[in-house]
Amino acid sequence: MPIEYKPTIFMLLSTLSLSLSGVIAKYLTEQFSLPLLVFLRLFVPAIVMLFMMATTRFMFPQKNVTKSLVIRALCVAGCQVCFLFSLNTLTLVESVVLFATGPLFIPIFEKIFFGVKVQIVTKIGLVATFSGVLMLAGDVSGIALKPELLVGLGAAVFNAGSQLSLYRSTKGDMPAMAVNAWSFFFSSIVVLPIAMWYGVSDIDVQIMSEPMTSWSIWVAVIALTFVIISNQTFRAKAYKLVDSNSQLAPLIFTNLIFTLIWQMAFFNETLTSEKLIGVSLIIMASVLQVLWPKIVNVWHKPRLKKLPEA
Repeated sequence: MPIEYKPTIFMLLSTLSLSLSGVIAKYLTEQFSLPLLVFLRLFVPAIVMLFMMATTRFMFPQKNVTKSLVIRALCVAGCQVCFLFSLNTLTLVESVVLFATGPLFIPIFEKIFFGVKVQIVTKIGLVATFSGVLMLAGDVSGIALKPELLVGLGAAVFNAGSQLSLYRSTKGDMPAMAVNAWSFFFSSIVVLPIAMWYGVSDIDVQIMSEPMTSWSIWVAVIALTFVIISNQTFRAKAYKLVDSNSQLAPLIFTNLIFTLIWQMAFFNETLTSEKLIGVSLIIMASVLQVLWPKIVNVWHKPRLKKLPEA
């Protein structure tokens, strides 16, 4: 496989896993309280990844990536808290649209903090994909300006910070499994006080005290754990192969396409013409992002082959 296609393949496998985790999490939100579910979504994958790492080569966080790991842990925790708060105070359309703006902040942060130049094709891709997000969300005319929107927007900002710090962490010598294991473990520690503050419900206690009776729920937790690990591992591999995090930012939106497919398959979701246009915009932007380097290479290749006349 040509090296230029590997980051795209890894990112698509990541967003596919992310969409599957959303389907499973939708089922689990009806079983657990949200604070406990957030903790389990972070702690269980962390323990599994630490165990998997121990079977090969156990690594503690290296000094040169510790800062990135801690920043990512804080960003993941902040993202989860803000997103859950927005779901409880805003409409679903408002929460989804605000959270989907996360990739738009990645090139901005890279430009501000690291001086990374944002390519024009990335700018076009981000504008096109966000336009597609708005169309997939449906009628957004009912979104009203209110303070709670800043909290929902905070989820997108923290999500962008999480992706950017993950990209920086992958540039060290630690393998993807170690980076994600320690990131999730630190995140679960950050979230734990919040979960303890809200406490557990009677249903949570029943599920955890009688695991055999609630075996299907725990099977779903295990399945969620492995798709989360798959998502993070493939994403870390994709980031390791590119020069800038913003190069892959438009591909993050493909999660919406996969999610829409699962909704059509399992929840009888119908596609309106507006949603079809939105899907088409996201696909075209993603394809442009993938093929643009190839087009540039083909365009410059004939010029490089020409030798100056004697």
